[in-house]
Amino acid sequence: MRNLFSDLPVGRLPAEIIERLLDRPGLRVERIVSTGQASPPGVWYDQTEHEWVLLLQGAAELTIELPDGLQTIHLAAGDSVELPAHRRHRIEATRAEPPTLWLALFWPADAP
Repeated sequence: MRNLFSDLPVGRLPAEIIERLLDRPGLRVERIVSTGQASPPGVWYDQTEHEWVLLLQGAAELTIELPDGLQTIHLAAGDSVELPAHRRHRIEATRAEPPTLWLALFWPADAP
C-alpha cells in the first residue's frame, strides 16, 4: 500500500519527480510532483501514447494545440484532462507550494 500524498517535497526542486506506480502491458500509471516547473520556451510534448491526467493537489496551466487553435486551461485539485496521442501540449506553469501532484495514466494509441 502507498499513499500518493506521502514524501512530498518542501520548496522548489530543480526538476519534476516522476515515479512509475504501475507498468503493465497496455497501461502505465505515474505520480508526477511539480514544484513550479514549466515546459521550456518553444517546447511541446507530442506523445505517441494517449494520456489522462488528474490533478490531485496544487494548480497548473496547460496549453493544448487543437485543430482550430490553441487553448489554455487552468487546472485545480480534482480537475482532469485527456490528451490523445499526438495532441501537442505544453505546461505553462505549476504551483510550487503546495507542490502540484498529478496522477497520469498512459495507454497505447492503437488501444480502443
